[in-house]
Amino acid sequence: MRKIFRAVLVSICVLALSGCETFVESTKDIVSALPDLPPSVDNTPVEPDWVQVTGYAPISLQTGLSDQHKVLMAMKASKLDAYRELTVLVHGQYLAGTTSVKDMMLQNNQFEGAVAGIIRGARVVKSYPVQTDVYATILEIDLSQVQRAWQANN
Repeated sequence: MRKIFRAVLVSICVLALSGCETFVESTKDIVSALPDLPPSVDNTPVEPDWVQVTGYAPISLQTGLSDQHKVLMAMKASKLDAYRELTVLVHGQYLAGTTSVKDMMLQNNQFEGAVAGIIRGARVVKSYPVQTDVYATILEIDLSQVQRAWQANN
């Protein structure tokens, strides 16, 4: 009885292993029969396509206890304004508007804009005072890097 059990067990193992080999071989045949596809990622180097934007902020309108504090706040505000400009450049700007006409005369014409997006890889080129009451910050970004990031995510 024990010999019969061993023989059946060995037969089952041999059948199971031979089935796996057929499956692996048939998979290799299918993969080798597939046509060669071009690589999905293009690794050719792209020249940098740098763009610069400038953000501005008035110094005297900032809240602060001293003139130095107002200058620091204007520096931060001008940097955020520059980032907003970059976001418009990269992602575009949403505009919504309404126009009212009554008796063939324009009564009301309003529009507003909004921008939203994420900016990565921007760097501050220069931050400096303009005349006596305005602070400016110049940011730059490589648009080819932005394009590669979009392609990688999509």
